[in-house]
Amino acid sequence: MWEKLQQIARRYDEIGELLEVPEIYADPVQLRKLTREQKELEPVALAFRARQKCEQTIAGATELLADPELRALAQEELAAARAERERLDETLRVLLLPRDPNDDKNVIVEIRGGVGGEESALFAYDLYRMYSMYAEKQGWKIELLNYNDTELGGVKEADFIVNGTGAYSRLKFESGVHRVQRVPETESGGRVHTSTATVAVLPEMETVDVDLCEEDVEMQVYRASGAGGQHVNKTSSAVRLIHKPSGIVVSCQEERSQVQNRAKCMAMLASKLYEMERQRVETAVSSERRAQVGSGMRNERIRTYNFPQNRVTDHRLSGEVRSFNIDTIINGGLDELIDALVMQQQAEQLAAAEE
Repeated sequence: MWEKLQQIARRYDEIGELLEVPEIYADPVQLRKLTREQKELEPVALAFRARQKCEQTIAGATELLADPELRALAQEELAAARAERERLDETLRVLLLPRDPNDDKNVIVEIRGGVGGEESALFAYDLYRMYSMYAEKQGWKIELLNYNDTELGGVKEADFIVNGTGAYSRLKFESGVHRVQRVPETESGGRVHTSTATVAVLPEMETVDVDLCEEDVEMQVYRASGAGGQHVNKTSSAVRLIHKPSGIVVSCQEERSQVQNRAKCMAMLASKLYEMERQRVETAVSSERRAQVGSGMRNERIRTYNFPQNRVTDHRLSGEVRSFNIDTIINGGLDELIDALVMQQQAEQLAAAEE
């Protein structure tokens, strides 16, 4: 571990020196590569340097213990440095865990109404609004791909891209079945109904990242529907792609031209094919799957939104910290919940690494 940390710190210093060379800025590709690598190594390098400084402080305080006049001060300094070293050791263990290569990617989110009729569509809209508000809080940008609403303001399906650094690292925990318990507005008897909606979160992939042949893709065009002014229903700009080998179907109608909609459809298709292969490998290697916080399969109920009890419960979390304030969550305050899932995943990975 320490040898690896020293290598990382040396490489971080090397990159810093390279970025001071004017010629590097003449090569945008190399500059971008070095800047990205520096950003990835920085948390580890800085934590390691801080730990080295702690060791120096511990050594200095230990020497001062022999001086009766400075012993009390030295003991205090020694205790603080040892506690900081322990904290940094834990931080470094987490930072050295295998990193998901897709964590920095944008994500494609798909929301579908599930069991519960119109109430499930209204809940699907609530989820769309929740993720939109969370993205805004993070400084991310939402790019709508496909949106099919209902007369009462619900959502049958909503597909969108979340553009932002680290979007996948946070939103990947949202894949699965979300369940809501509340009294619908259409319920005159005041009875609590249970409905569901499904969420799929896929890392946005380029077509070059997967084995995607043009001859395997059938394209259909149709007229866009919904809001959009004079453009809607007058041109066949909406695009539907069918991947014949897998049967996967994707569609996009939010752009004004076939070319733009097809490009976004191809990105969605690439992401779905990548996810299909990832799940195949994940299923085959069960030991790796146990190290994850849920598999992201849609048939897993991951969370319940209980409005009468004003709480959201995430069923993947163990221990006491499983429930959160529903008003905070439904209005985009997802950080505390996602942080708990990240910490649990890291704890499970650390435990697996120590076996």
